[in-house]
Amino acid sequence: MKKYKIIMTGGGSAGHVTPNLALVPKLKELGFEIKYIGSKNGIEKEIITKENIPYYSISSGKLRRYFDIKNFTDPFKVLKGVMDASRILSKEKPDVIFSKGGFVTVPVVIAASMKKIPVVSHESDLTPGLANKIASPFCDTLCVTFPESLKYIKDNKGKLTGTPIREDLLKGDKERGRKFCNFKENKKVLMIIGGSLGSKIINESVRKILNEILKEYNVIHLCGKGNLDESLKNLEGYRQYEYISEELPDLMALADLVISRAGANTIFELLALRKLNILIPLSANASRGDQVLNANSFEKSGYSMVIKEEELNSELLLKSIKDLEKNREKYLNSMKMSKIGNGVNNIIDIIKKSANI
Repeated sequence: MKKYKIIMTGGGSAGHVTPNLALVPKLKELGFEIKYIGSKNGIEKEIITKENIPYYSISSGKLRRYFDIKNFTDPFKVLKGVMDASRILSKEKPDVIFSKGGFVTVPVVIAASMKKIPVVSHESDLTPGLANKIASPFCDTLCVTFPESLKYIKDNKGKLTGTPIREDLLKGDKERGRKFCNFKENKKVLMIIGGSLGSKIINESVRKILNEILKEYNVIHLCGKGNLDESLKNLEGYRQYEYISEELPDLMALADLVISRAGANTIFELLALRKLNILIPLSANASRGDQVLNANSFEKSGYSMVIKEEELNSELLLKSIKDLEKNREKYLNSMKMSKIGNGVNNIIDIIKKSANI
């Protein structure tokens, strides 16, 4: 029996890495040998090496939609990244590449195309990110999460698959989560997810009303790298973490209500888990507006309450938490009626076809 090999790539934020991990168990089941290409210092290196997946680092320049002096130098980093990736691909000879987006993927996808290695990419957001836009001419298939996304994909490369959700995330243990947090009181649990890079405005808004929130809830706060507040370290009922990976399924199982950014991976996980949620999408002023579109789609479907970042303040956040609780059943019923499933099997089928299995 032939041994198949896949190289996965994606990085810059956890959202460009965790969907790769969702595919790993099925790929291993099929007998795939898995390697990973990422950046030298990105969050992907820490996440992937913890999974004992062989990891290669390459040079990668950041892709920007705005003027920056580095826009003149970073193309040379991308070019070096293509050469780095080309050497790795020549050595490993993979049957297929799976790319999850983020600037580190561009050199890998270009190098793979030059070597005639099939490339399957995935876009979680409603509109393609800059990396996937640049890389799409070099891809064979671009998998998407939202039906609305297909109109943005050229040359009939788009396939509606849904987003891959880790199987272990759906099997969290509530009591294990409670034990991990060591909460003394048996209150409802409010979880705040600011993204792997954190959100200053969400962190500050939550911390300003912590005393009010703690009257009703125990709080799990995933505040992002470098955003721990040491003055709150021993506050009863409040647990803050820069980033959680292994224990996340248990903490998600424990949560009764979630306040989150609106990255596509996270919101589809919340939908799959039927978690009551408030979305605070990253402002279009600080991004390409993908989270705003994601959040609007979920609000329209009745899955989420949405607060615009520009309007966010502590008072509005507290009011929204209370309003969400009052309308709990309405939101939960909308989520229960959703027909959106886990994209793992759909994507695996496309990978198999691309690798000629």
